[in-house]
Amino acid sequence: MNRLLFRSLREYKKQSILTPVFVALEVLMEVLIPFQMAKIIDIGIQGQNLTYVLEVGLILVVMAMLALFFGAMAGKYGAEAGAGYAKNLRHDIFYKIQEFSFHNIDHFSASSLVTRMTTDITNVQMAYMMSIRLLSRAPIMIVLSLIMTLSINVDIALMLLVAIPVLGIPLLYIAKKAHHYFVQVFDEYDVLNNDVQENVNAARVVKAYVREDYENQKFHKISQTVFRLFTKAEKIVALNNPIMMFVMYTVILVMVLIGGEAIVFGTMEAGQMTSVLVYAMQILMSLMMVSFVFVMIMIAQASTDRIAEVLREVPEMQNKPNAKKHVDNGDIDFEHVDFSYAGTEGKRALKDIDLHIKSGQMIGIFGGTGSAKTTLVQLIPRLYDVTGGSIKVGGTDVRDYDLEALRNQVAVVLQKNVLFTGTIYENIRWGDENASDEEVQRVCRLAQADDFIRDFPDGYNTMIVEGGNNVSGGQKQRLCIARALLKKPKILILDDSTSAVDTKTDALIRKAFREEIPDTTKIIISQRISSIEDADQIIILDEGEVNGVGTSEELLRTNRIYREVYESQVKGGNEDAEE
Repeated sequence: MNRLLFRSLREYKKQSILTPVFVALEVLMEVLIPFQMAKIIDIGIQGQNLTYVLEVGLILVVMAMLALFFGAMAGKYGAEAGAGYAKNLRHDIFYKIQEFSFHNIDHFSASSLVTRMTTDITNVQMAYMMSIRLLSRAPIMIVLSLIMTLSINVDIALMLLVAIPVLGIPLLYIAKKAHHYFVQVFDEYDVLNNDVQENVNAARVVKAYVREDYENQKFHKISQTVFRLFTKAEKIVALNNPIMMFVMYTVILVMVLIGGEAIVFGTMEAGQMTSVLVYAMQILMSLMMVSFVFVMIMIAQASTDRIAEVLREVPEMQNKPNAKKHVDNGDIDFEHVDFSYAGTEGKRALKDIDLHIKSGQMIGIFGGTGSAKTTLVQLIPRLYDVTGGSIKVGGTDVRDYDLEALRNQVAVVLQKNVLFTGTIYENIRWGDENASDEEVQRVCRLAQADDFIRDFPDGYNTMIVEGGNNVSGGQKQRLCIARALLKKPKILILDDSTSAVDTKTDALIRKAFREEIPDTTKIIISQRISSIEDADQIIILDEGEVNGVGTSEELLRTNRIYREVYESQVKGGNEDAEE
């Protein structure tokens, strides 16, 4: 097991220690029972001493009851330790993910993180629980059984001592050989889960394009790969049992030969032979347990490495000591900003961006697909860090702010709108969990969402299903805008967030922005000229560079890109209307 993962034991260290303690006491009782049984046979039964048989029999009953109690306690504490360990691992991974920047999240797919928090942690949980119970039990049982056998017959004890490595070495080799395939299996699980998740999320598109057969074939191919790898691993692991059985029966036959000869020559009693056979079975069964646990550990090792990869991931963005916790205003300054998703050596998505935005202004951002509009605005709440230059909000470099404080004052409605399972009230209150019903309704009116919400039978208590699939695209966009407004941010960013809204509603939303939140800096990314035409400034981006800045009138005179799009949308639209 990985040492990093053991930090997640925390409050379950006590149970993890008590489990092997009770296992040791249980094993002690189980080792003493055959010894007492030998006395019953050799002294009580052969000596026809009923009183002795009853006395030792009573001791055996007490030992059996103690073994039952110790075993039950070991099971109880082992289950608590295993389940608690898994709970803490899930907690640690989930909280770690919350610290990740977008750049960190890009290292892992969503399906991979889900697999690590479910299948991988379950594997680790099972391996850990078996380790503290079975793996701690086996060496204690082997040592005590060998000691007891040695006290009865040295030759048999030495023979058992030789049998341990004869059995152990091939079992360890098998476990090691299978590990490689288990690592591949869990990587393929990520691919499988990603395929299923993608298929479910895109179910409407799949059906619209009648691509069920293609999706079935793709799923079948990945599923077959998982099957093939698991089969290879299990074929290797399957050798465990025949090797174990062969060694076990060989040992028993040799023991019978040695023990039978000793009984014939009077150097060993029949009861002692019985107890030695029991000890031999205990040793061999313990070795089988060890081999089984090692297989589980080999499976869990692959999962352990994947979990540790997430826990070792260093969040790209850390708060500085004494980070600033108050944003003064909505001023935004881009000072010769460069940015690359691949770091300083990668291709730059933004090149020498130098912009200055005053608090309260409405800014339009316009540009073709791939011109880095979204990249530009994602740098403001520090979803990514700049590669070169600096960005200041309220006169302070965004890297000097406390991340939570900065993001509380920068509300972003991203291109991909996400609603969560819950009522409309609950979804809007992501902006402010303590907001009153009246405050929620007010921002919904600003976002032009109040009318359609009241048309629902349950109004604001209408349940939103997963992903918001029971509302239209335009309704979803307006709900997300309302959620952002509830934060009362100093900066509001709409990243093409009114694309599914009609032009009249779009105009009403912008009118509400001007009248109701005049001091908030408003940045609107849009491919629709009408959505940004009345902005205080319009920024034209082209291939990651600023191609022009100005009002709509100024850009019509000075900027070719803006003028061409304006004429195709506005003038072309008027001509169509006349026709």
